[in-house]
Amino acid sequence: MAIQARTEFASALNQVCSERGLEPEVVVDSIKQAILAAYRKDYGEAEGIDVDLDVQTGEVSLTKDGKIMTPPGFGRIAAQTAKQVILQRIREAEKNAILEEYSSKINTIVSGLIQRISGPVITVNLGKAEGIMPPGEQSHNEKYFVNQRLKFYVVGIKEGTRGEEIIVSRSANGLLEGLFKQEVPEITQGTVEIKTIAREGGSRSKIAVSSNQAGVDPVGSCVGQKGVRVQAVINELGDEKIDVISYQEDPVEFIKAALSPAKDLQVKIDEKEKTAEVITPDDQLSLAIGKEGQNVRLAAKLTGYKIDIRGKTGTPKEVEAKEKALQEEAKRALGVTDDTAKEEKAAESVSETPQPGNQQPPSQPTDQPQTQSSAQPNDDTQDVPPAEDVEPLISDEEEKKENEASEKLGATISTDQTEEQQSEQQSEQQGSQPLLEKTEQGDQENMQAESPSEDSAEPAK
Repeated sequence: MAIQARTEFASALNQVCSERGLEPEVVVDSIKQAILAAYRKDYGEAEGIDVDLDVQTGEVSLTKDGKIMTPPGFGRIAAQTAKQVILQRIREAEKNAILEEYSSKINTIVSGLIQRISGPVITVNLGKAEGIMPPGEQSHNEKYFVNQRLKFYVVGIKEGTRGEEIIVSRSANGLLEGLFKQEVPEITQGTVEIKTIAREGGSRSKIAVSSNQAGVDPVGSCVGQKGVRVQAVINELGDEKIDVISYQEDPVEFIKAALSPAKDLQVKIDEKEKTAEVITPDDQLSLAIGKEGQNVRLAAKLTGYKIDIRGKTGTPKEVEAKEKALQEEAKRALGVTDDTAKEEKAAESVSETPQPGNQQPPSQPTDQPQTQSSAQPNDDTQDVPPAEDVEPLISDEEEKKENEASEKLGATISTDQTEEQQSEQQSEQQGSQPLLEKTEQGDQENMQAESPSEDSAEPAK
C-alpha cells in the first residue's frame, strides 16, 4: 500500500517503491536495518535497540527498554553511513521480487534479447531480469549473436555463482508445445490435445496430437491451411523439421505412424518389456531408420518403446551387403568392371576431342595391314588438348556450312550487281540513239530551208 506523499520523504519513498516494484514496508524495513548498522559501527553493540521511523517526516528515534537512546546529530551521520546499506537492501529486495514474479512464469514462453555471449554461456535480457542459457539448453544447429530477439522457454530458477538465476532454453520440448499453443487456437481451447513430443533441438521433432471433439482433424488443425501454422513454428525454431502425427491408442498403429514416412510395416510388440520388433520392406528400410538413425530414435522417444528394426531379408547391415553383392554381380554379368569403366570413359573423352585443320590420311589398300598406322600415331594427334577445352566436331561442321552459304550468297550478290550494271548501260545507249536521230533530222531540215532561198535570189538578179 502506498504512503500518502505529504512530505518530501514520503514522496521519495513512494518513488523508490514504484521504480523498483517493491512494497513500502520492504523499503522501510531496509532503512531501519541500515540505521542499526550505522549505530553499531559508531557506538558499539546495538542489542535491544528498537528503531522508530516516521514514514511521513523521516524522523528517526532509537529506544531501549522505553528509554530514548538517540545520540545528538545521529540522523545526519546515519544518513551518510546507511546509504550503501540501504541501496544494497533495496537491490536484494528487488531481485527477490523479480524472482517471485518469474517463478510464476516457469514452464511458459517469454521473449528476450541476447545481451552477451561469454564463452558457452549466453545471457538473455528478459526485461526486468536477466536469464542464463547454458550449453545444454541451446539448440545445436542455431547460431546466436548479440541483440538477437528470440522466444525462450523458462525452465526454472536455480542457484548459481551469483545467487539465484533464471534458466531459459531453446531446446526444451515445452518450447515446441508453447509455440503450437500460440499458433493453434484449438489447442488453447482444448479441442486438440498434444499427447507426446520427441525433439532433437534444431534438427527434427515429432509431435503426436489427438482430437477431443468429433469432426475435428487434429493433424490438419496443427498444420493449418497450406501449412501456415506449422510453418510459423518452423520459422521460429530456425527451420527445424516437424512431423505432426495422429495419436493412436493401439501401440502397434502408433508405432507405425511414428515411423512415417516409411510404409508397409509389420510390428510385433512386447508390452511387458516395452519392446517392438519392426520388419520393413528392403526399399523402405532407409526411410524407417532415417539419417544417422534419427527417425527411429525419435519414434522410440515418442512411443516409449525400444524399437528393433530390420528388413525382410535381414538386418540393415545384411541388406546393405546384399545390395552391394547384387550390384557387383550385375556388373560382372555385363562385363563391366571399374578398370573397364575408366577405360571406356577415357576412350569416349578422346574420341569426342575435335582435330581442327587435320585431315584424315587416305585409306590404305586393303591388302596392306592397317596395324602400322595404328601403331604409329600421327604427330598432330599426340598434342590433342583435353576434351573440356575444345569445342565438339559439330561446331566445325556448322562453321563450314555457314562459310559455304556465305560464299554462295556473295556470288549471287556479285552476279546481280553485274546484271544491273549491264542493264543500265543498255538503257543509256538506247536513250542516246533517238537523241542523235533527232539532231540529224533537225540539221537536214535546216539545210532544206536554206536551199530554196538561194534559188529565189538568182532570178531577182
